[in-house]
Amino acid sequence: MRKIPFSPPDISQAEIDEVVKVVKSGWITTGPETKLFESQIAKYCHVERAVCLSSQTSCAELTLRILGVGPGDEVIVPAYTYTASASIIYHVGAKPVMIDCKSGSFEMDYDKMEAAINHNTKAVMAVDLAGIICDYDRIYEAVERKKSIFEPKNEIQEKFGRVFVMADGAHSFGAMRGGKMCGEIADFTNVSFHAVKNMTTAEGGAAMHRSHDGIDEDEMYKKYMLLSLHGQTKDAYAKNKVASWEYDVVDTQYKCNMPDVLAALGVAQLSRYDKILDRRHELIRMYNEELKDLPIQLLNHCDENHRSSGHLYFVRFIGRDDEYRNKFYNMMAENGVMCNVHYKPLPLLSAYSKRGFKMTDYPNAYNMYKNELTLPLNSTMSDDDARYVLDTFKQCIKSLD
Repeated sequence: MRKIPFSPPDISQAEIDEVVKVVKSGWITTGPETKLFESQIAKYCHVERAVCLSSQTSCAELTLRILGVGPGDEVIVPAYTYTASASIIYHVGAKPVMIDCKSGSFEMDYDKMEAAINHNTKAVMAVDLAGIICDYDRIYEAVERKKSIFEPKNEIQEKFGRVFVMADGAHSFGAMRGGKMCGEIADFTNVSFHAVKNMTTAEGGAAMHRSHDGIDEDEMYKKYMLLSLHGQTKDAYAKNKVASWEYDVVDTQYKCNMPDVLAALGVAQLSRYDKILDRRHELIRMYNEELKDLPIQLLNHCDENHRSSGHLYFVRFIGRDDEYRNKFYNMMAENGVMCNVHYKPLPLLSAYSKRGFKMTDYPNAYNMYKNELTLPLNSTMSDDDARYVLDTFKQCIKSLD
C-alpha cells in the first residue's frame, strides 16, 4: 500500500542552498533577502510593490487597518471560507457580514453581496478558494453601483470613493484571470506562503495592491513597515546600514515582519514556481480525465479566460451527505491516501455560532460543504502516485455504492 500525504512542501536543493547562504551571511531577520523577495513578487504579479509579512492573515489585517476600517464599519465576507478571512474583521473592531454561496457554487452569491452593501460597508473580501480567482468584474460592478451611499471616514477612503475590493488570495498566488495576475485584479490582495501552499516560506504572506490615483506607493509601503514592526521608524537592517542608531516609535503597533531566513525559501521557490504550477495542472488534467464520468462535481481550473494556481482539487459527491463523505474520507485514509475537507462554513464553528451566526441562514454553503472532499494534489507527486489516488478513489466509490 502506498502512502500519499495530502500536501507536503516541494523543497529542492535550491531552497536548501539559499537558506544556507542566508544563515552563513550573518543576517537572518528582515533584511536584503526579504527586500529581494518582495521585489521579485511584485514583478511576478505585475504590481509596483509587495510587502512580505509573517502570514496572509497579518497582511490582511494590516491592510484593513491602513484602510481605516474599524468600529462601526462592516466588511462583507463569504460564509464558505476559513476563519482567517473573518477573524481579522473582529480584530479591527468591525463587523463581518456573511454571504451565502450561490446555489451549486463555492463562490458567494454576488446578488446577495450587492444587496448587503450599505452606508456602513467599507470592504468586500472575496476568497479565491482552491486557487480559482473570483468574479471581480461582478464585484466591481456592485461597488460602483452602490458608490453613492459610500460614506468615507478618512483620506484613503475619500480617494477611492467606494467600497474597497479585497482578495483573500491565500490559495491563488500565481493564478490569473482575464489576462491579469493575482495581485493586480482586486484593489488589495493578500497571499499566503504557509507550509501547505503551492509556494512556501514555511510561514509567511505578501500584501499587494493595484495602482490607484492619489495613492503614493512608497508611502503605502512605509505604512505597512510601521505597522509590522512596533511602529518603529527604522528597522534593524536600516540601523545597520547608516551611521545612526536613532529611531522613533510613532505608534504602538504590531510585530509580524518576515525574516530573511524564511524569505530565502521564497526566493528559491519563486525561481521554480512556473514549473511547480505546470506540474499541478498536469495532475489536474489527469484527475479530470479519469473522474469525468463519475457522479461527482469538479471545479474548472483552466479555460480560455483563466488559469488557477491549482492549489486544491475539490470533488463533490452529487446527492450525498456528510455521513457518506466522512466514510469516504476514512476509507481513502485506510488505503494510504490522505484527503481533507475545505472548509467547514464559518457558522458551523463555535467562534461564529456564539456570535449569532446560524448555519440555517446559509443553506447553499452547507450543501457545498456536506459532500465536499479534497484529494491530494501537489508537485511532489509522481504519475504513479496520482494513479494510485485515482484507483483508490474509484474502488471507494464501488465499495460505498
